[in-house]
Amino acid sequence: MKNLLRFILILFYSSQTLQAQDAIRAKIIDSTTQKPIAFATVELNKNSGIISNENGVFQMYLNRKTTVNDTLFINCLGYETKRIAVQKLTDSIIVLSEKSIALDEVLLSNKNYSVEEILEKISENLINNYDFNFTKSRLFYRASYTTNIHKKDVELKKSSIPEFNQAFTDSVLQIIPKTSDYYIEILGDLFHPNALDKAHKLHIVKASKLYDKNNEITFNGLEKKLNAILKKRVKRDSYFKIKSGFLLGTKLDIDSTAFSNPEEDEALKKNQAMLEAEKKKAQEEQEDFLNYRKKALVRLKNNSFINEDSPLNFLEKSNRYNFELLDHLFLNGNFVYKITFTPKRKEDFKGVIYVNTDDFAIIRVDYENVKLLKNFKLFGVSFKRHLEKGTLIYSKNNMNKYGLKYAEAEKGNTFEIKRPLKVIEKNKHTKGRRKQNEISTQINFITSNLSKQELVVFENENITETTFTNFTEKANIKPTYLPQYDPKFWEGYQVIKPNQAIKDFKSMEE
Repeated sequence: MKNLLRFILILFYSSQTLQAQDAIRAKIIDSTTQKPIAFATVELNKNSGIISNENGVFQMYLNRKTTVNDTLFINCLGYETKRIAVQKLTDSIIVLSEKSIALDEVLLSNKNYSVEEILEKISENLINNYDFNFTKSRLFYRASYTTNIHKKDVELKKSSIPEFNQAFTDSVLQIIPKTSDYYIEILGDLFHPNALDKAHKLHIVKASKLYDKNNEITFNGLEKKLNAILKKRVKRDSYFKIKSGFLLGTKLDIDSTAFSNPEEDEALKKNQAMLEAEKKKAQEEQEDFLNYRKKALVRLKNNSFINEDSPLNFLEKSNRYNFELLDHLFLNGNFVYKITFTPKRKEDFKGVIYVNTDDFAIIRVDYENVKLLKNFKLFGVSFKRHLEKGTLIYSKNNMNKYGLKYAEAEKGNTFEIKRPLKVIEKNKHTKGRRKQNEISTQINFITSNLSKQELVVFENENITETTFTNFTEKANIKPTYLPQYDPKFWEGYQVIKPNQAIKDFKSMEE
């Protein structure tokens, strides 16, 4: 019995040791400031790699036992490359030191180029430097959406429907959450065509959807309650006249699905069929998870200076920008030019580009907007796109071409409505006056939305046109719903380590 117990214990501890060796987890910090280093590239034997998150944390899973020759290479802009033997990695903190560059070693070329000459050489080498062939990319994608309601006031000035009183209005407002978060995570393979006008293909290995389902339940219950009130108080063949302020007015036929009357006339049946068809179409578009997310992935990837239609048009329309050569830095074993760009007049973005001094490839871009990108304001309704910034990082693949390694894009909007709103029920089939009911309110809503997308590419593999053509997508893929963050969901897979907001997310109890 003792031997059996000892054998079980040995198996248990051996399995724990093997599990500990299955993944490398660490945090990368600056040697001087002790602050985390984001977007550092971590590669195993320079074959496959991952990128540290905004907190400097990374986790790399190993699909085999390590050997004495296995080495981690950690690179980041402005820091010395660090090499660590995997089997000697014992600390969970990895420290990087800044790279100092002597002026006499900055450029070994025959000429010190001006900014204009550097830009010209970037454009000349664009096609040769970047991979535009058929490619298969193993990637991880994360999208986060946060909505904040800063103000939600509805003052009921008049109501002829007893159920629609101030107390009911206030109860409806209380149901609406002040803050709501929504996260999407995808691990998959993106198949790139050899031309921008051709469709991409996506194979989803695993996907998750993290949000609070209780919000859906609450709004569904509210919809049923409103329909019950309408059914009780509003005539079936009425229509609504909606007025807001002095200039805006519109007419809406009431949704006949709130009533149960088998003797609907043919016109109402046709309207209902049309509404149901539109509703079904919208639902199908929402449920087509693969195509919807594939489009988001491709937009994020194509929002780059290498594409003509990108808003990052500082190469295509360089005459609209001012450029300044600021410095020379060290990145991934290469010297790079650090060049800033700022718009002269009407362009939207400023930023920094990092250019390899050997082949004149842009290997990193950081950009942000310099003005409001959208600014609509009319009759008490306003919408502003006040934030759009991001980062693109490129690295060489096994074909000696540059491919996307990391992309990040962040957008912020605000929406406000402050105006009177009047809803009038009218019916032309009743005797006497057409006006049946009236609800008059003063509304004031202020909301803000923040979205962030991250994409990390672990491996880029060149494929043939036949491989691309023969691959068939599985269109019925659905993400796994998670009511709260589950660290075990991505166990064994290469992903971007989540930030604290995702770790802390949890659905409210019903």
